[in-house]
Amino acid sequence: MTAPQRTAILGNKPWSEKYTFVPALRVGDTVYLAGATGTDDTGAITAPGNIEEQTRQIFRKFQALLQAAGGSCEDIVSTTDYYTTTENYHRTAVVRREFFTKGFPVATGVQVAGLLRKDALIEISAIAELGTKRD
Repeated sequence: MTAPQRTAILGNKPWSEKYTFVPALRVGDTVYLAGATGTDDTGAITAPGNIEEQTRQIFRKFQALLQAAGGSCEDIVSTTDYYTTTENYHRTAVVRREFFTKGFPVATGVQVAGLLRKDALIEISAIAELGTKRD
């Protein structure tokens, strides 16, 4: 049996060879989305102090990566949230309802003492299954 092909999904912006990871990796019909924070194209946090907007920016990034792979956020089957504060964490549910209109993925939330990206309140990783039908 042949192993599925592994394809890096870089999106539509340059990706530095200094990084030892890719933003997304497609293996067969599964797309693994690396942990992302709510940053813009320059790497700056888009909404300091606002976990809802940071979450929205993360899902925008996921949407762009999944579209490059032929999918969308609707194909996400699992998410893991790493968050630094529970203050307004409930507002991330508002964003999830915007991006998951045909059913929710499984989810894990982990409160952490801090994240590598300064001013990031949340980092999310996800797994998507392309080509699956929802009832």
